[in-house]
Amino acid sequence: ARMGAVVETFETAATWGTIPALIDAVRTEVGAAAAKATGHPATINCRLTHVYPDGAAPYFTVAVAGRPGDEVEIWDDIKAVTTEVLHRHRATITHHHAVGRDHRPGYDRQRPDPFALALRAAKDALDPHRILNPGVLLD
Repeated sequence: ARMGAVVETFETAATWGTIPALIDAVRTEVGAAAAKATGHPATINCRLTHVYPDGAAPYFTVAVAGRPGDEVEIWDDIKAVTTEVLHRHRATITHHHAVGRDHRPGYDRQRPDPFALALRAAKDALDPHRILNPGVLLD
């Protein structure tokens, strides 16, 4: 029989005062979301990849048995909970691995409106036909 698995990583950044609760919430809530989506317990590991005077960048690995062919749908369910946990703990949607389509919902919540206007103006001037990463940072 073919086995399926979902293994994904994500990174964030947060201040020292929020990191312990953030890590606990990711392990508990993201783990519960993974178990709900698959019927299997998840393994969630965390390491701090960057450390600063005011905070750090936790880097998480999520691994859970999945159904072959449903891995993307399963990750989408897990990612939705992940985004909510990060938002609630005032952590960034990403640290240094960029935004991309996977992070877009969280990025839209965290991106200031004036920055979106400036980015849209730059895209209008430099990429008027929207051929470079269409729909990743802006619609």
